Amino acid sequence: MGYIEDLRGKKQGQGRPRWRARYRDPSGRERSKSFARKVDAEQFLVGIEDTKLRGAYVDPQLGRVLFGEWTERWFRTTADLKPSSRRTYRKLLDNQILPAFERATLGGIDTLAVREWIAGLVEKGLVALPDPQRPSGALADLAAGVEGGRIARNPAAGVRLPRIVRRDMHFLTARQVEDLAAAIDPRYRLLVRFAAYTGLRAGELVALRVRHLNLLRGRCEVAESATEVDGRLVWGPTKAYASRTVPLPRFLCEQLAAYLAGRPHGPEDLVFTAPQGGPLREQKFVAGIFKPATARAGLPYRLRFHDLRHTCGELAHRPGRERQGGPGPARACLGDGDARPLRAPVP
Repeated sequence: MGYIEDLRGKKQGQGRPRWRARYRDPSGRERSKSFARKVDAEQFLVGIEDTKLRGAYVDPQLGRVLFGEWTERWFRTTADLKPSSRRTYRKLLDNQILPAFERATLGGIDTLAVREWIAGLVEKGLVALPDPQRPSGALADLAAGVEGGRIARNPAAGVRLPRIVRRDMHFLTARQVEDLAAAIDPRYRLLVRFAAYTGLRAGELVALRVRHLNLLRGRCEVAESATEVDGRLVWGPTKAYASRTVPLPRFLCEQLAAYLAGRPHGPEDLVFTAPQGGPLREQKFVAGIFKPATARAGLPYRLRFHDLRHTCGELAHRPGRERQGGPGPARACLGDGDARPLRAPVP
């Protein structure tokens, strides 16, 4: 057990009441901390003994590491994440988190400081972002501080964030899909239909190779993805880290056969390529080809290429169409349980 030393009559205690709490840590090393009030020293000792009994004691010295230094160590441990996710965390750290906490010690950040920081972001309109881009995700380095024995508790745990303001999702009708296909560059009409009736993500379409298609059986294997990160394409597994088989409607198989007959169609050749050959670059394609086509087709300016994936889930729920097939195929296409209930189509 610790004890409290009265410093009021000693030289270092002159001028104001002082009390020193003395205790031994689990390793047997004697430690102390001074207080202006005796009750504070008593409460401190009770807390120390409680953490020792629960095996949750943390050396206060360990929490003095700078948050910025600890964060860089934590970030290096995220090498297993997808490059796009690491880029998102890096931007959040550099633009929002490190400017606020970089020079603070890990143990010096309390829940109130986190709440004040969140409130400041709210005032600037910087937290109304869809997951995983919310600042709470990058505060995982504080949780790592607990795991690493640097702090006793995560000050960000349980901090309530504002409600997410999600982007509007647009769902096209079959007619609108055809209008968009007719308005786009003829080289990408099949790409529009393929995206709307298979639900593949943009990166999965970029990485789609001829060997992934089985037109006789009407099947497409989705096994890899190519994502543009900082101007370069990063090839890797799908978002769910698992391959899936997507059914292809008969009309799409027929169009694919005709399309591939007039272009390189070796097993490793890409199905959809850039105008000058090579892999598609999503950003350039959307800005230079897809967006102008949506305007010509009279569709909302806010329509995203990803909305064709939502359209797939929507079309599959509409009965009476052989090419869509119902909610079961929709889930197979989307691959993440993302088959949506019926929504109103884009006006």
